[in-house]
Amino acid sequence: MSVSNSSQNLSFINYINLFFRKLVSTIADLRLAIILLLIIALFSISGTVIEQNQPINYYQENYPENPALFGFLTWQVLLSIGLNHVYTTWWYLSILVLFGSSLIACTFRRQLPALKATQIWKFYDQPRQFNKLVLSAEITAESLGKINSILGERGYKVYQNDNSLYAQKGISGRIGPIIVHVGMIVILLGAIWGAFTGFFAQEMIQSGQTFTIQNFLEAGKFTNLNHAQSFDVKVNDFWIKYTPDGSVDQFYSDLSVVDKKGEELDRKTIFVNQPLRYNGITFYQTNWSISGVKIQLNNSPIFQLPMAELTNERKGRIWGTWIPTKPDLSEGISLITKDLQGTMFLYDIDGKLISAVRPNMPVEVNGVTLKILELIGSTGLQIKADPGVPLVYLGFALLMIGVVMSYVSFSQVWALQENDRYFIGGKTNRALVAFEKEMYQILEKI
Repeated sequence: MSVSNSSQNLSFINYINLFFRKLVSTIADLRLAIILLLIIALFSISGTVIEQNQPINYYQENYPENPALFGFLTWQVLLSIGLNHVYTTWWYLSILVLFGSSLIACTFRRQLPALKATQIWKFYDQPRQFNKLVLSAEITAESLGKINSILGERGYKVYQNDNSLYAQKGISGRIGPIIVHVGMIVILLGAIWGAFTGFFAQEMIQSGQTFTIQNFLEAGKFTNLNHAQSFDVKVNDFWIKYTPDGSVDQFYSDLSVVDKKGEELDRKTIFVNQPLRYNGITFYQTNWSISGVKIQLNNSPIFQLPMAELTNERKGRIWGTWIPTKPDLSEGISLITKDLQGTMFLYDIDGKLISAVRPNMPVEVNGVTLKILELIGSTGLQIKADPGVPLVYLGFALLMIGVVMSYVSFSQVWALQENDRYFIGGKTNRALVAFEKEMYQILEKI
């Protein structure tokens, strides 16, 4: 009975080993790796074309149900699949893990054995062995020592016994593909680590206000949000630089990082492509808005009214607010503006234009003197932390080094002395023409 159980256990173990070998063989298949790489590229492109981490109303507006893009892509389909945050979806990360596993399996099954094979060599002791080489010749030479010396001058590492010689160079050409694989694996690890430990947030902050990061649109399962909220950011000022034709040229935010006691830790004026980086968190300038207006009626105290962005069929951005001109709010006017340059338009309750005004310019409306003192801008910040970025940079550095090393040819040369006859031959894995030229030069010196 025990013999039968042992046989069954052995059969089960053999089955598991066979299954594991087939699984590794399948994962290490170059065709699978290419397919996975194409899939990753396809979804990465979709993540570039489709705006990521936007509010739901953005997708509802740009990907309506009727008509659906390509006949099927609506905002509901897009959100359900996760195309609004491609790089952090479970299926995208799973593809990255599978591709990384394929690279690891290929490295251990193909690249490392190929490197190990370069260390396993033997001397040729029969002239007929040279017939299978790409380049071979029977020559007249002084001695194997002379051949050894010439090959050494050419950068070959030479091994010699009594009547045989073996030389090789370009071992880095065998190491290069391994470094390429390692670089790609490091890049994948960096992407996965960033997805699980990073975050993405957006804030629209009025000039002069201090805020703590709150509006997290995306955060990994292992993200330390307490770290992101351990300090505050003050918007010291926000302004826009306009072109002569009145369009926006650039917008700027003067930001200060302050601790919970209000002491300044860092400060920088940011604009597009010039972010503020602090403690692993990056603040990008991405948007702007008009959040409020300061107003005075007759000699009243200065008060501030909020402004809202209005829908505009011409696709331009405009902001508006309603200004009461009586204490009981029974009468009022509408204020409309399209930028922070200062030109504003006043409309009555029937929608008729009353006047165009600029800051500090008094105007009589509904029996009162109205003075608009200042438009208050808000800065739109995109805030991002990605701890995986250093790994990604390291991976790309290894990838470039590995690619350069992979272009180095791995060349081998054998020589044999039989009485007063000398045989020499060699082969290489690439750049055959250059290797032929080198062999002819070696033969001429011999």
